Amino acid sequence: MMNIWLINHYAVPIKYYPLARTTNFAKYLIRQGHNVTIFAASAVHNSDINLISDKSLFTEISVDSIKYVLINTSQYKGNGISRIINMFQFAHRLPKACNKFKKPDIIMASSATPLACTAGIKLSKEYKCKCIAEVSDLWPESFVEYGLISKNNPLLRLMYIYEKRMYTKADKVIFTMEGGKDYIVERKWDIEHGGPIDLKKIHYINNGVDLEEFNKNFEHHWQKDDDLDDQGAFKVVYVGSIRKANNLDKILDTARLIKNKNVRFLLWGAGDEVEPLKKKIKEQKIDNVIFKGRVDKKYIPSILSRSYLNFFILNGSELFRFGLSLNKSFDYIASGKPLLIIGKASYSLVDKYQCGIHIDSVDPKKIADAIDGFASLPQTKYDTYCENSLKAAQEFDFKELTNKLLSIMYELTNSLNV
Repeated sequence: MMNIWLINHYAVPIKYYPLARTTNFAKYLIRQGHNVTIFAASAVHNSDINLISDKSLFTEISVDSIKYVLINTSQYKGNGISRIINMFQFAHRLPKACNKFKKPDIIMASSATPLACTAGIKLSKEYKCKCIAEVSDLWPESFVEYGLISKNNPLLRLMYIYEKRMYTKADKVIFTMEGGKDYIVERKWDIEHGGPIDLKKIHYINNGVDLEEFNKNFEHHWQKDDDLDDQGAFKVVYVGSIRKANNLDKILDTARLIKNKNVRFLLWGAGDEVEPLKKKIKEQKIDNVIFKGRVDKKYIPSILSRSYLNFFILNGSELFRFGLSLNKSFDYIASGKPLLIIGKASYSLVDKYQCGIHIDSVDPKKIADAIDGFASLPQTKYDTYCENSLKAAQEFDFKELTNKLLSIMYELTNSLNV
């Protein structure tokens, strides 16, 4: 049995914030007999909730048999100075709180905030245990990509140095995107290019789906909806945010070009683009797109499982050359229905597992042709896509992902093989 610390700034119980990756790992590590503690900040991201109301350094709570240690941090809004202060508070106060707990055998620290990840690496040196850096975002590469910092800003060079040092000091690095090694090589931080990082310590564990929870929700939380139950319609479904970055205006343009009159686009979600898109539907008399509104996550399995094709559209980010780690991908394939990915990206899930189709272009004509093609597939070929989706989902079940994580941990701690 190992004593494992999972450090993730945002990994509060999922009833407060739906960041399930760390909690799912904890759930299945505990089932395999390990002692697990999650360290997170008390201020819940994107909310007004703070789980500590006094001046305590930390508080301990247990939810679904998972132990959380919440470090007292101040509330913040947006991405301004108050959020930066919150990040520094967590990293600074974390070591003081950790001193109150039994020494870990291994620490996995998430780079959701680089300060928290670095704090975890420093703690591993102090406790003379092993540390894994878990990388879910390519920081600061994403800052450059989204125009938050100029490529010519001198601060950027310091940020890259900080990132490189983080990867160098960690005993193992786990990327959630498959092209993590490509990123290290592109930066020329690997040993072959004269850098300090051995590519053998770079690993890949994508996001996934807790099939146990997915199937439980499917059985117990049914979304009543006449359009979903229309057996004569070919239902093309989206569930998620509806904002500029989600590119759903392309679907409206696509809908006008669809030749098959049985195709219906059913869109669940909320965001500031809903009303403009509804206005466009009305003005252009588009009659095969229906906005369904926001839906609680527990109803998503029943929605996706009654579609004929699930889809999402990428926002054109160059970061996708290193692969995708979008949570909705895995809910989509867990439904056992084909997945349509629209937009350029490497390491395509649907190409690898033949569980759908990936279109590099966001050209509405090409999207429409692909959907029309799916709508006219022979039943046996369509069923093969469905079977492949379920097989892929099994590989990304958090039970399996936890086994991958344990293999890496055992390698570090010289424990028995999985």
